[in-house]
Amino acid sequence: MTNRKIEIFTGNCSLCDDAVKLVKEFASNSFTVNVYNIQKEPNRFQQYHIKAVPSIAIDGRVVHTGKPSRTQLEALGLTQRDDNLHKLTYLGMGI
Repeated sequence: MTNRKIEIFTGNCSLCDDAVKLVKEFASNSFTVNVYNIQKEPNRFQQYHIKAVPSIAIDGRVVHTGKPSRTQLEALGLTQRDDNLHKLTYLGMGI
């Protein structure tokens, strides 16, 4: 299976921190997540023509700007990681 790439472009803001946390929570093991800060890597921002943060690129294409919701991440093909899900309890089902 090919590993897909998520790039999160951030500044020094709480929305960016929240976006990084949420994307990492939803990025399955089939994704590599890289975070870039505008102050440390301005060339990367220019390469993607990033005008606002946070911004998210998947496989080299900017797909979202602003803090994403869980629904938006699911629409982008990300699903909550199994290790972050609550353990399911099967009661009375013989499982």
